[in-house]
Amino acid sequence: MAKHEIRLSDHFDYKRLLTFVFPSIVMMIFTSIYGVVDGFFISNFVGKTPFAAVNLIMPLPMLLAAPGFMFGTGGSAIVAQRLGEKREQKANEIFSMLTASLIVLAVILTVTGELILKGAARAMGASDAMLPYCVTYGRILILGNIPFMLQYYFQSLFVTAGKPHLGLLFTVLAGLTNMIGDALTMGVFHMGVEGAAAATVASYLVGGFLPLLYFASKNSSSLRFCRFQMDTGSLIKAMTNGSSELMSNLSMSIVNMLYNVQLMSYVGENGVSAYGTIMYVNFIFVSFFVGYSVGSAPITSYHYGAGNKPELKNLLHRSLVLISIFAVAMTAAALLLAPFLSKLFVGYDAELYALTVRAFSIYSISFLILGFNIYASSFFTALGNGGISALISFLRTLVFQVVMVLLLPRLFGVDGIWFAVTAAELLALVVSITCLIRNRKRYGY
Repeated sequence: MAKHEIRLSDHFDYKRLLTFVFPSIVMMIFTSIYGVVDGFFISNFVGKTPFAAVNLIMPLPMLLAAPGFMFGTGGSAIVAQRLGEKREQKANEIFSMLTASLIVLAVILTVTGELILKGAARAMGASDAMLPYCVTYGRILILGNIPFMLQYYFQSLFVTAGKPHLGLLFTVLAGLTNMIGDALTMGVFHMGVEGAAAATVASYLVGGFLPLLYFASKNSSSLRFCRFQMDTGSLIKAMTNGSSELMSNLSMSIVNMLYNVQLMSYVGENGVSAYGTIMYVNFIFVSFFVGYSVGSAPITSYHYGAGNKPELKNLLHRSLVLISIFAVAMTAAALLLAPFLSKLFVGYDAELYALTVRAFSIYSISFLILGFNIYASSFFTALGNGGISALISFLRTLVFQVVMVLLLPRLFGVDGIWFAVTAAELLALVVSITCLIRNRKRYGY
């Protein structure tokens, strides 16, 4: 093995930890860029109504793809633990079984999504002007659901396989495919929302199917596909263990729908467009925390499987310090960049621009808090405790947000909608801290 290569079994100082998780952070950033690039081109080259329509329907394709995260994070923890136990063949059998199971599920969800698309758009409040754009964009995106789910899945498994930089390469290639595709389909050929959706699906094919080919062939990683027997116990364990990430993504989609309904009621189409702009930028900022959590989770799982409690304590301590630094930096950057980023998306409309800048400035406060909750949920997933992980995610991304987005607008008007996420993250932080304290002796961290 090359001298510079970092292994899961190593002791991690700050430099080694950052070096190891860096590819995962960049992977998540490039994944988030898909929607950002689509939004930029649609808003500036197609118009405000198609932009609002795309923002309105986007939660549905994201909801259908959410099990990819569940299989990726939940399966990654199990596979990494087997590697830590020196059971390499079993790790590969579980990996192969989970991949096949995910593909079957993806086919079922794709068919379901196509059948419910138009009715879902109506239920989410699409106007007659928005509905054709919702259906066109959503239909094409849902057709790409299988490679999209695989892309989510392989982002976690590349880290576990000891090849985070290879995972980064595939993700960068997918991101470039999307950006170039958007520039061509909308900027050159003026294909509208159809072009945006087609470019996004092309990027899914790169990010989802190329890794599938890699693991199906002989490779130098810790994982490769092999013959397997159905292991229902491991499948259920992976799904249970990854339920927090599933819940987080399902909840995000459901809550986004609720935000859009509330905004249509309080502000109208402009509110949905402003929220869409915030979500695009939010994906990039949050990807730092998600990427760090995804990148560090296999290390935690490995040392937990190896019974190395001192290293677990070391990883938790260093991670909390790094997340604190990220939180301050992300919040400061968001507040400083709010006017520029808002102008980038909706600078052509003065009223919409002013609404977006104010909304983004209020929303940005949440970046001080949410990273700790994302990491806490991921940390318990890595330890194999899907119950606690799911509890944090369920309360944070669904219960607390639903309560706040329904309650705060009654007290503070539209500003209450923008502040709802910060209030929900504060409540979730109390839960995260309580869970970490109460389980410290059980896991030895």
